[in-house]
Amino acid sequence: MKLVKPDLSALWTKICVEDDLKSFEVLYRSLAARLLKFSVYYVSQKEVAEEIVSEIFVKCWENRKDNLHVLNPETYLFVAVKNQSLKHIRKYSNVHLVEIEEQPQSFQFRDSTDPSKELERKELHLKLDQAIDTLPAQAKMVFKLIKEDGMKYKEVAEILDISPRTVQTQLFRAIAKLRIVLSSYYELDHKKNNSSNMANLILILGIMHYFLVFCRQF
Repeated sequence: MKLVKPDLSALWTKICVEDDLKSFEVLYRSLAARLLKFSVYYVSQKEVAEEIVSEIFVKCWENRKDNLHVLNPETYLFVAVKNQSLKHIRKYSNVHLVEIEEQPQSFQFRDSTDPSKELERKELHLKLDQAIDTLPAQAKMVFKLIKEDGMKYKEVAEILDISPRTVQTQLFRAIAKLRIVLSSYYELDHKKNNSSNMANLILILGIMHYFLVFCRQF
């Protein structure tokens, strides 16, 4: 059964206008994990990221009467976390960026009756994870925000403070790089007579390209 996502704008209105604590708790549960992961990308330490995210939510509650102008609370909170994370980095300049822990991929191959299919699915995901790790920092961030968080070009542009055109360019570069990397895996698998695995993965990437390019622009 598909989970219905809460209406964040409606929650935000209840928080700001009605001082609704339950709506605030739902908002926190809906975004905290993603915001934490996003902050970790910048500050590299989970404990620091937790403090940053907690501080942002506390400020949102304390200043809720001044935040009625916010139309997209999700983007607003991502920008706030990014700015606070960068502020932390400037304060502690010896901190460097590291890659965050990957979440499970949004697409899956499921066949509970065949253990070999499950092993194949895990292998495909592992190879895609490894390919994503090879992306440049900005392209990787754009790819994750769109693919994993389901954000649109304009939202990602606002969060990263770049133009929607740059978001599109970085996304195209990410997909092109992934195709190159995965093609090399395909050649290795072909030599091992296991080419169907990588053929499936490259096909998925092509479908993902269509979805990301044409369904996430607006």
